[in-house]
Amino acid sequence: MNANFLQTPIDYLKGVGPNRADLLKKELGIHTFQDLLNLFPNRYLDRTQYYKIAQLQQTNAEVQIIGKITHIKTVEQKRGKRLVATFMDETGSMELVWFRGQKWIRENLKLNVPYVIFGKTNYFNGSFSMPHPEMELLEAHEKSIRSAMQPVYPSTEKLGNSGITNRVINSLMQQLFLESKNNFVETLSNTLLEQLKLVSKKEALFNIHFPKSQAHLARAQYRLKFEELFYIQLQLIRKNLIHKSKIKGYTFEKIGDNFNTFFSDHLPFKLTEAQKRVIKEIRNDLGSNAQMNRLLQGDVGSGKTIVALMSMLIALDNGFQACLMAPTEILSVQHYNSLFEMCKKLNTSIELLTGSTKTSKRREIHEKLENGELDILIGTHALLEDKVKFKNLGLAIVDEQHRFGVEQRSKLWHKNDYPPHVLVMTATPIPRTLAMSVYGDLDISVIDELPPGRKDIKTVHRFDANRLKVFRFIKDEISKGRQVYIVYPLIQESETMDYKDLMDGYESIVREFPLPEFQVSIVHGQMKPADKEYEMNRFIKGETQIMVATTVIEVGVNVPNASVMIIESAERFGLSQLHQLRGRVGRGAEQSYCILMTSHKLSADAKTRLETMVRTSDGFEIAEVDLKLRGPGDLMGTQQSGVLNLRIADIVKDSEILKIARSYAAQTLKADPNLASEENTPIKNTYAQLGKYRNIWNYIS
Repeated sequence: MNANFLQTPIDYLKGVGPNRADLLKKELGIHTFQDLLNLFPNRYLDRTQYYKIAQLQQTNAEVQIIGKITHIKTVEQKRGKRLVATFMDETGSMELVWFRGQKWIRENLKLNVPYVIFGKTNYFNGSFSMPHPEMELLEAHEKSIRSAMQPVYPSTEKLGNSGITNRVINSLMQQLFLESKNNFVETLSNTLLEQLKLVSKKEALFNIHFPKSQAHLARAQYRLKFEELFYIQLQLIRKNLIHKSKIKGYTFEKIGDNFNTFFSDHLPFKLTEAQKRVIKEIRNDLGSNAQMNRLLQGDVGSGKTIVALMSMLIALDNGFQACLMAPTEILSVQHYNSLFEMCKKLNTSIELLTGSTKTSKRREIHEKLENGELDILIGTHALLEDKVKFKNLGLAIVDEQHRFGVEQRSKLWHKNDYPPHVLVMTATPIPRTLAMSVYGDLDISVIDELPPGRKDIKTVHRFDANRLKVFRFIKDEISKGRQVYIVYPLIQESETMDYKDLMDGYESIVREFPLPEFQVSIVHGQMKPADKEYEMNRFIKGETQIMVATTVIEVGVNVPNASVMIIESAERFGLSQLHQLRGRVGRGAEQSYCILMTSHKLSADAKTRLETMVRTSDGFEIAEVDLKLRGPGDLMGTQQSGVLNLRIADIVKDSEILKIARSYAAQTLKADPNLASEENTPIKNTYAQLGKYRNIWNYIS
C-alpha cells in the first residue's frame, strides 16, 4: 500500500461526503484515511462467543460466560459493603461483585440455575472478577437475538446528534478496508517480529477493528502498543545519540583549585552516597567531548544545590563561566543567598539578575559578564534577554525546568559559539515510566537519599470541624518559638473566589492570633513584587510567626525555623503540589508537621491523594500514584505532552511493554545506528515518515 493512499483526504471515502468530513475533522481530528485507520476502538462488545472461565484473557474486552451461582456473601469494606457471588462453570470459578443495589440483587439471584453473564472482567491476585454484570437466565437468553463482537469507537455528543453513530463509523471502517484491500506496509523488521512473536501489521490492524476472538484482539493490541512505544523510544534514544555525536561540548579536563578547596575545606556537611554518585556522573559528562544534557532529580531537601555548585566549580576550574536559571524571583534569590554563602571563602564572583535588578546594577553585571570578571550568574528569565552576553558560558543549570518553555531554554544555548553543558534540576520526582518517555533523550541522575539528621515530617488529615484543635496546636508551636505557614489554593479560573477565601481566612487568623502577641504576614499573587518581598523577608527574619499565603510559596522559600505547614482545602490541590508544599517545612532540626484541612465532601481521587500524603513522604512513590490518578499528558503540563499523543498504548498500564520497547529500540540502534541494513529498511522508512507527519501515529502504516 503506498503511503499516498493513506494520505487521501477523508472526504473521498465512499459514504463520507463534505458534511460528514467536516464533522469528523472537527470532532475527532480525522482528516485522512490514515487518521480513520488509527481511530482505535475504546472497547468491544462480544455477544457471539461464550467463554469458559479458564479461557479468560487479561484484555479489557467484555465477555459472555454461562455458569451457575453457588454462593453469595456480603463483605464489609472501608466504606460501606459489597455483595460477592461465586460463579462457576465446569472449568473454574470467578467472583461477581456489586457495590450498589445489593438488597434487590440478593433477593432476586437464584442459586444453582444456569445464567448468562456479560461484562468487563478485572484480573487481580491470580483470579478474575466481574463488577455489576448484565445477567440473564440461560432459558430467556436462548430466545433472544444476538449480533457479533462489535468495536465501540470514541465519539462525541455532536457526532451522535448528527447521525454519525458507532454503526456509521463501523461501516466507514469496513469501506476503508475494502478500498485498501487490507494491503498495509510492514513497519517493523523481521527480527523484531520473530523475537517478540508479533503478528504482522496487516493482521494487527484487521483484528483491532474486526477481531475474530479475544485471543486475536490481545495479539493485535500488544503488537500495536509495542510499535507505538518502540518508535517513541527510537526517536528519543536516537536524538540522544545524535546529540552526543554531533553536538560537541567543551571538554573540562581538569578538576582544579575551586573544586578541590571547596571539597576538602568548605563543605557545609558530609555528602551522601547519592550526591557523590551524581557528582561523578556529571564529572564524566563534563570530561567527555560531547555536550552534557542531564536531568537531575532529587526530592525536596535532598541537596541538589550543592551538586549544582560543585558542577559550576568544575566549569570555573577550566576557565569558563556558569549560570543558574530559576523560574521565580523568590527561588533565584534563595539560590543566590545560599551559593553566595558557600562561595564566600573561595575566590569567585557571583551575582544575581532578576526583573527587579536596578538599571545601574544591570549595566555593571552585563559588563563584568562580557569581560569575564563574573564567574557565576544566578537569575530568572532575565538571563535570557539579548543584552545578557557571556564571555564563555560553559555550564547552564536550569531549576524546575518544566516551568520554562523549549524556546526559552534554547535561548540559553545560543549565548555562545558552542552550546554550554546543560544540567536540568527538578524537585518534582518523575516516575520512571514517564521519565523514559518524556525525558528519554536526556541522561538521568537521581539523588535518592536525604541528608542524615532530617526528621520525617508528620502528616495528618483533619476536617474543618477540628479547626479549634488545630489553632491550639499552632499556638503551642509558636510558644516554642516556631513559625507556621497557612496556604490557600489559587486556581486561575476562580481567582476572585479564591481571593475571597484567602482574605476570609486571613481575617479569621488575625482574630484568633491578635496583635501584639502575634504577627501575621500575607502573600498572594495580586501584590506588587516589592510588597511580596517585604512580607517574605519579615517571615524569614522571624518578625512574623504566621505566613498566610497562596501557592506562591510552593517553590523556594527556605525558613528552617518554620515547622508547621497547614494546607487549607487540601482536596483542591494535586499530589505533586501537596508534596512540594510539605517540603517547605522540615528544613531545620525540629520535628515538623503538615496538616491537610478539608471539608467532609471528598471525591474518591481526593481521598486517595490525602491517604497517600499521610502514608508516605517518598516523592517517587507519590509521583507514581499521581501518574495513575491523572494520566501522563496532564502530569507533564502542556508543553511536554506533545511527545505522548498516544493512540493505543498507555504508559501507566503498559509500563512493561514500554520497558521492552525501550530495550529493543536501544539494541536496534546499537547494532545499526543509521538503520542502514536491509533488515532494518521497514524501520528506516517508517522513521523517515515520522519527520513528515507530526503526530507519532500518522506515519505508522
